[in-house]
Amino acid sequence: MKTTLQLVTRKTNHRRNFRIANVAMTAILCGAMPAVGQSSVAVGAMASYATSQSPASLQGTVLSGSVPSGPASNEVLHLTLRDAVGRALRYNLGTIESGENITTARGQRLLALSNLLPQVSAGVTENVDQTSIATLGIKNVPQIPRVIGPFSYSSADASVSATLFNFSSIQRFRAARTAEDAAKLSYQDTLDAVTLVVGNAYLQVIESASRIEAQEAQVRNAQALYDQALDSFQAGTAPKIDVTRTEVQLHTEQYNLSVARNNFAIAKLNLARAIGLPLGQQFDLADTLPYADINPPTVDEALKSAYNARSDFRSALDSQKASERDLSAARGERYPVVAMNGSYSDVGATFGHSNGNFAVETGVRIPLFTGGRIKGDITEAEASVRQRKAESENIRGQVDYDVRTAFLNLNAAKEQVDVGKRNVDLANESLARSKDRFTSGVTDSVEVVQAEQALASANDQYITSVYNHSLAKLELARALGVARTDYSQYLGRK
Repeated sequence: MKTTLQLVTRKTNHRRNFRIANVAMTAILCGAMPAVGQSSVAVGAMASYATSQSPASLQGTVLSGSVPSGPASNEVLHLTLRDAVGRALRYNLGTIESGENITTARGQRLLALSNLLPQVSAGVTENVDQTSIATLGIKNVPQIPRVIGPFSYSSADASVSATLFNFSSIQRFRAARTAEDAAKLSYQDTLDAVTLVVGNAYLQVIESASRIEAQEAQVRNAQALYDQALDSFQAGTAPKIDVTRTEVQLHTEQYNLSVARNNFAIAKLNLARAIGLPLGQQFDLADTLPYADINPPTVDEALKSAYNARSDFRSALDSQKASERDLSAARGERYPVVAMNGSYSDVGATFGHSNGNFAVETGVRIPLFTGGRIKGDITEAEASVRQRKAESENIRGQVDYDVRTAFLNLNAAKEQVDVGKRNVDLANESLARSKDRFTSGVTDSVEVVQAEQALASANDQYITSVYNHSLAKLELARALGVARTDYSQYLGRK
């Protein structure tokens, strides 16, 4: 009994730890917690996701959030992986916020452009005035009435102002335009990150369903063993302890099945939350995504491809370029500014009896003393350039780390799948022999329970290894910057 209880406790702890690892994986992918003490696959997923968190795009955004897409229908939705990713790209909160960042950057570019374009205004006024001569400093003069008016006149005017040359404004416009390009690249990187999160959530639902199937088989085995032990006890060929032991095992497997079903329901909720399904919408998965090996490129080829394709790295380079142009704009504040102003008005008692007035002014303004303002702008811009350069170099290193980690995880997961498959076959064979020995009366139920525990552990390892392999392939696509476009090929879904 002591041995059996230890095995049951060990199995329960193993599954509990695996559930904790799944929760931690989801939290890491969503940016909710650091990867402390997690497996290499979890660390790789966190590293891939971390590269998408550029200062210009997703600070504080949780990619597991979404905007629900309307009311739920009564029909069960058959959700493919492509459907899930497509919905996420429309309704995921990270996608929406990153898309609005592009709009914000576009507005900033238009504001910078407005400083270079002429400003034109026009207006029409009708005036009625009355004036006291005392306000003009005129003393009482008999020939001049003390109050003039009321009198009226009409005017139509137009004015234009234009900056003919302002080097600082030109550079700020160029910086804003480059920043907009960086925001667009950051948006593309967000699509890759969302694809990784949704793909992982889809895989977790598949994994949870596989665990239910494996656990149901364990319950059937435990039920058959209990029935056999009970029949043997009633026939007087087995002791009562065998019935008690097998009944404990049966209840343990039923408990684990309840846990597996609950985890499956939660995994479906996580997926629905990430892709913006209507609240309460019932769905099932149309894709099973069975184990499928791939032939990835070499590490050197993958690194070269990643540096060219990774949107976060290209966005960081554009952000660095934009900060350099901001620095040039700050230095350009010392340069002369050439500007022109002009106005024209038509004023008279009526528009039929009016006269035209106009004025044109062109000049050059040179800053001589600004109280250190320009120096302060330059100092701030120089610091920003150093920050953006450090960030781009950090992402360069992150790309290298992501690619190498993805290859390590992929190779390790492939080996784990092979070993896990062999373990399942051996565990099934061992359980069959133990059942035969128990039926023949050669051994008691302890050996059979141990064999069932070994099979359950082998099934857990195999299911975990298949999930890890699929996630490692998706992480490799993310590391190469092609998760959004090639996720189906990497997951074996043509």
